[in-house]
Amino acid sequence: MRISVIGCGYLGAVHAATLASMGHAVVGIDVDAAKVDHLSRGLAPFFEPGLDELLRDGQATGRLTFSTDFADAARAQVHFLCVGTPQSKTSDGADLTFLVTATKALLPHLARGAVVVGKSTVPVGTVDMLRGIMARRADVLLGWNPEFLRQGTAVKDSLVPDRLVYGVAGGRAAAFDPATRAPRGVTAALDAVYEPLLTAGIPRLVSNFATAELIKSAANAYLATKVSFINAMSELCDAAGADVTELSEAMGLDPRIGSRYLHAGLGFGGGCLPKDIRSFRSQAEALKVGSVDEWMGVVDAVNLGQRSRTVELARELCGNLAGRTVTVLGAAFKPDTDDIRDSPALDVAAQLAAAGAHVTVTDPKAINSAWMRYPQLRFEVSTQRALEGAELVLLLTEWEEYRRLCPAVAGGLVRRRVVLDARNVLDTAAWQAEGWVVRGLGRQSLPHPAAALM
Repeated sequence: MRISVIGCGYLGAVHAATLASMGHAVVGIDVDAAKVDHLSRGLAPFFEPGLDELLRDGQATGRLTFSTDFADAARAQVHFLCVGTPQSKTSDGADLTFLVTATKALLPHLARGAVVVGKSTVPVGTVDMLRGIMARRADVLLGWNPEFLRQGTAVKDSLVPDRLVYGVAGGRAAAFDPATRAPRGVTAALDAVYEPLLTAGIPRLVSNFATAELIKSAANAYLATKVSFINAMSELCDAAGADVTELSEAMGLDPRIGSRYLHAGLGFGGGCLPKDIRSFRSQAEALKVGSVDEWMGVVDAVNLGQRSRTVELARELCGNLAGRTVTVLGAAFKPDTDDIRDSPALDVAAQLAAAGAHVTVTDPKAINSAWMRYPQLRFEVSTQRALEGAELVLLLTEWEEYRRLCPAVAGGLVRRRVVLDARNVLDTAAWQAEGWVVRGLGRQSLPHPAAALM
């Protein structure tokens, strides 16, 4: 099929490259000329494992092109809206400006019978608003196909998704011919787009628009709830003298609960999960569903509270942060990405610097993204150089190379062997055997040698 992807950020670039790998002819449209130039050379303008290879394959076959001109989307049969919906600067709700602008720019170039499909995460009611914008094009169909990508595994999530969801006018009952049960309209078009995935057995669910709009936000709200719940338990474990890693392991063995996202630590960040739960809360407030509004408020507060807890634990381990030499391992909001949006690691690092500490931050991929935005911090590409002379080490992003750090080698570089493992991923016993004081969030630890730190 001929397909256009409008917006070539994380979602759009991955989606376009994935569709091209399925055999479709895909054009990605973005107003950012520098981004289009990067993508046209087979290079992602951000770090995402496997994406550069997928882009180069698409370029080599001629099935994948990029442009800044909406007219280049004119011949497409299906158009995917993948533009960003960031948090509004004036409220917790989503800013739909980019989505509205993109839809209006695309409208004059739609062929008769074209299908426009939104993939961006949006508040419920967005499709009705877009239907109003597209009202004069009765010959064009509108659908919604929410994305479920995770940064760091976005390529895999696109090639082998957990499920496909279609939002269509009239919902499931209207998606199929009543006599033959054959898919029709938007459902038939999306079935053709995703034929390789459907053939491979990927589940496909069809719903009405409101359900499709809520699914991604509801899923993220549940994941955020699990993370914040176990982080609240980590604070309880600290107060009670329990070990949150053992607690979560026991809870995770219950099939009703499961172990995924039940790992205590510094909490979540990034450009999606925090803004999605705030948008979800805003939607609940507008719909006068107080229970969801209050619930999301608690989830958000617990998550942000983990950052303050980490700073206070650092203060406890140092006695006084002013003048201390501190090394932070990690700048990205999670491993396998260079994204620093709402990064818990950088938030903590900035708070430590504000308290007077001399903070050095290192990260395998996110240094270039971070150094101009945080001039109060020192950045170092080399983990070894970052560790030299440190009086306190904080592991704040669980990159694999930090998990595998040799405690003996690291101990030979620092001034004081004290580490705050805010992701609870280090082998505490192995580090303690090398003379390190190890502290986690919600984990018992040996008393720190206060006299040696003062």
